[in-house]
Amino acid sequence: MSGTRGLLVLRAGALTTVQDRGRPGYAHLGVPRSGALDPGAHALANRLVGNPVTAATLETTLDGVALRALAPVTVAVTGAPCPVRASGRAVAWGEPVWLPGGAELDVGRAVSGLRSYVAVRGGFGVPAVLGSRATDLLSGLGPPVLTAGTLLPVDPPGPDPVRGADGAGAGGAGAGAAGSELVLPLRLGPRADWFTAESIAGLWRSGYRVSALSNRIGLRTEAGPPLRRARGGELPSEGMVLGAVQVPPDGLPVLFLADHPVTGGYPVIGVIPEGPPLDAAAQARPGTGVRFVRAGRN
Repeated sequence: MSGTRGLLVLRAGALTTVQDRGRPGYAHLGVPRSGALDPGAHALANRLVGNPVTAATLETTLDGVALRALAPVTVAVTGAPCPVRASGRAVAWGEPVWLPGGAELDVGRAVSGLRSYVAVRGGFGVPAVLGSRATDLLSGLGPPVLTAGTLLPVDPPGPDPVRGADGAGAGGAGAGAAGSELVLPLRLGPRADWFTAESIAGLWRSGYRVSALSNRIGLRTEAGPPLRRARGGELPSEGMVLGAVQVPPDGLPVLFLADHPVTGGYPVIGVIPEGPPLDAAAQARPGTGVRFVRAGRN
């Protein structure tokens, strides 16, 4: 395989998937959006190597990934800060790195945050499904979760130049900066009337924690006061959106992330608007404090 333009997976890590901007527009067919959980970090990685934002990157989870370049390539690692090594030599995180053919890239364990992003100049050229190369854990669409021995093809580079770290670089929210508390601006509705006024008032005063049961489908909370319903009965399944905060029978809020189902039968107390807070949710480790605050006019 020497000379082939691609990257060979040597160590897949806990969960490494191919991601891009996802598959918006197919919810009516039962297809989730999917895509990078931290779009800011994904976009920055692509920008650093001269790719369009639509190019596919790798999304790692906690302990990174190891790859071998089969031909010379330029890569960049963003998202959760982590040690990066090329053939055993420490190289920059958050900046372009040139790898000669045969070099091994080791993306290490996240120092803070949870998910790192690996971009390669040209983008990962795996087959697209419904216009996207994203791996969707819920529907099974897209390429499979990476395993050792997977060969990842790389598309030809575009015309844009490789860039160094810029104003959105290492330490900005787009680079996966993680704090000790996740603050989520919540816009109430459409089913806030299913909960008591006391529960909603308590929501703004209370704190929760990120549960270890969280994944790409949703961020589950724990250790906070359960939200109590003002009415009984069942709610017919209805459409769900990215950022919806659904409340299952245990009363603990669940924030829907990129691989969320397109319908659900539990009441949605509110929605977190797309933007930096959702990016931060992608980087929140289990045990991180969670606080809901009012967003806009509720």
